[in-house]
Amino acid sequence: MSDAGLSNWDRRFADEGYLFGERPNAFLERQRERLPASGRALAVADGEGRNGVWLAQQGLRVLAVDASAVGQEKARKLAKARGVKLEFELADLAGWTWPSAAFDVVAAIFVQFAGPDLRAAMFRGMKEALKPGGLLLLEGYRPEQLGYRTGGPPIEENLYTEALLREAFADMEVLELRAYDAAIEEGRGHNGMSALIDLVARKPAQTFAR
Repeated sequence: MSDAGLSNWDRRFADEGYLFGERPNAFLERQRERLPASGRALAVADGEGRNGVWLAQQGLRVLAVDASAVGQEKARKLAKARGVKLEFELADLAGWTWPSAAFDVVAAIFVQFAGPDLRAAMFRGMKEALKPGGLLLLEGYRPEQLGYRTGGPPIEENLYTEALLREAFADMEVLELRAYDAAIEEGRGHNGMSALIDLVARKPAQTFAR
């Protein structure tokens, strides 16, 4: 993001309390049984840390990446309160070098600050970052969210459709792709009836030529 974008997120996270709450995202929480018993997880644009902290509570070693130093300071406080440790990296995802085959899980929850070009690069990075057999957990808003106005960017091109996600992750095994409307309560930032879409996908395991 630009410097203006970073300042905006710092300002949003500087308010008292946690903008998106302290509890993990409900979709992420529902995936508990799919998580490996151990391994590394990447929490993309993890903000104030609610999702990265929850992943660490499940026994994973978590790298939380975000562009806001203010958000990450609050994430450190939340991790300490929950009795877990995370690794943090302050980074602009527009220029971040995604590690190659480094993570067993990549979680990307409402990372919809990205327009089409950056989004495509981020999706490629998420796939690159996963180990063979690794799990991608992604949730976002659909264009219908513009009518609800209960969270997310008021920019239609930043929102997800089933066709968009199916095409972007055609080289992965899609375990779940579901579009639905539901009421969510995630702090002040996401609150009320919402147009959601969930993707659970697995990176193919390596195959070796005989």
